[in-house]
Amino acid sequence: MALDPVTFETLVPSRYITFTLPDPSASPHLHSTPLLRVAVLDSPIQPTTPRVAAILVPTNRETDWIFSTEPGHLQLLLTSPQTSRLILLGDLPSSPYPTPSFTRPCSAHSTDRQHELTPLLIALSPRSCFAKGLPKILFFNYEDDVVSSVIVDRRTGPIVGELLVEDVEIEGDDGVRQFRRRLRFKRMPNFIQSQIRILPNGNGGGGDDCSGRLDFGGSVGVGFRLDTGVLVHPYLEPMVTGVSLIGSYLDEQIRGGLRPKALCLGVGGGALIEFLSEKLGFEVVGVEADEVVLRVAKQHFGLKDSESMRLCVCDGIAMMVSGFDTKFDVIMVDLDSSDARTVISAPPLEFVTEPVLRAASSVLREQGILVINVIPPSQSFYEVLIRELREVFNELYEINVGNTDNFVLVATVSPIEPAINEFIRSSSWKFDHRTVMNPEPGRCRRSEELMGKNGGVKGMWFPI
Repeated sequence: MALDPVTFETLVPSRYITFTLPDPSASPHLHSTPLLRVAVLDSPIQPTTPRVAAILVPTNRETDWIFSTEPGHLQLLLTSPQTSRLILLGDLPSSPYPTPSFTRPCSAHSTDRQHELTPLLIALSPRSCFAKGLPKILFFNYEDDVVSSVIVDRRTGPIVGELLVEDVEIEGDDGVRQFRRRLRFKRMPNFIQSQIRILPNGNGGGGDDCSGRLDFGGSVGVGFRLDTGVLVHPYLEPMVTGVSLIGSYLDEQIRGGLRPKALCLGVGGGALIEFLSEKLGFEVVGVEADEVVLRVAKQHFGLKDSESMRLCVCDGIAMMVSGFDTKFDVIMVDLDSSDARTVISAPPLEFVTEPVLRAASSVLREQGILVINVIPPSQSFYEVLIRELREVFNELYEINVGNTDNFVLVATVSPIEPAINEFIRSSSWKFDHRTVMNPEPGRCRRSEELMGKNGGVKGMWFPI
């Protein structure tokens, strides 16, 4: 069925349309004109001034859920709140399923292709954009650290839906390349749920040019081993750092022959609970809502059953509210919103309520702490979370993860002893990691005055 051009003259919040047409930017010397996939999404929250933006889908990434699904498209749109309509244009893939392997091409899309596709984008612009003449189309470039990738496994869980495990070669800002194993969900494909470091068996890779890259798709004989002794997800090290606040108490427990206990809501690939159990000696209860995620964690991320670890399949928040027969020294919360229609946020809204936070406090020991990974979708969300935590807990601390997305909040049941600064410098529980202990991101601030006027932040800073 042919599309009526009038369809695109108005902005309809959350409307999503995809179609194909002969690629107007294709070379005229080709025997047949390739098809172009076009996806048009109108923002669920329309800005005052209409604006159209476009992304040329990176070559070889056409089937990546980030670009081929409505949830991925929406997450891209929500990162630009001033955009009324975001249009994705890319080569039509031969299969609707994610490509088994990907290698980043040497060159990105040229400005010539942008120029050739601009008339199409103008034709797809709403009438309101023509108030002052022809609209100017903004082109956004999508960039991430992935050099190459290969899909290891695909599953479907009853709670999280479709998921995939992929091995990726990434390149840091310093040009150094490393390998990761990652877990992603189709419902929020732009968000890495879990990742661990993997190391190639034997020598591999090549130089800096494209021809020297490790080709996942063609390197069947290249194997990898898991390195679960290092936390590579940006916010996990700061979460573990929060344990330093009760280091003296934990040391006393251990000297008395007692093993500290941790409750972890959200397991994912299991990197956090494995580290707490194997490296820090905690007895851990891990709660994951989807049994398929746990199976994937055991098969692909090195999560192992042990005497010091108990895994439960259930709703972590509901389980905590119903109570436990035991008390915990630490509760770690690594849960995100399951609603793909909103910007990525953590913890979920149902966690940010006084009854749930009081339930958390009730299952903690007197010296216990609650550690939360926070991705605030808005300033108001963060302020509500801070206010609710301060109503229930004694003290509240914030650790800046060092990126623009995450914070880690640590709430204490009891006051932290005044000499904590001196103790942390010498405690065996100090988690010494380079990425967090730098002058800015790796510092922690008290939250007695966390929210100042107009959302400004005040407070005293001290090193963890």
